Amino acid sequence: TWARLLPEQQERLSRLGVQPLEAPSPAPAAKRAEKGPSKAQQAFQRGLAALAQWVGREGAHRPVPRGHAEQITIDGEAEPVVVKLGIWVSNTKSRRDKLAQDQLDALRELGIDWI
Repeated sequence: TWARLLPEQQERLSRLGVQPLEAPSPAPAAKRAEKGPSKAQQAFQRGLAALAQWVGREGAHRPVPRGHAEQITIDGEAEPVVVKLGIWVSNTKSRRDKLAQDQLDALRELGIDWI
């Protein structure tokens, strides 16, 4: 319950002599950082790699057909991975307001103009 308190509340209780029974656990974001990228971040990176491959071959001016799948090679993987690029682009476009700034920047670098 201590971790759910605001820092100001924790400070007030500490001044009154109330302390947590044990050290608070790290914040959830810190736990995620220790584990590495989340599945969503990994999926975005795969989609971005597939899009970069498409743009390199077809150019940024040509839209990706919805049914198109792109085969990419990922470091550490023995077999190539198939990314349903058309669906990924469609989903990313519809969720662009929820993307992090670094994700938006990566898309801009590829010449994506719907950002």
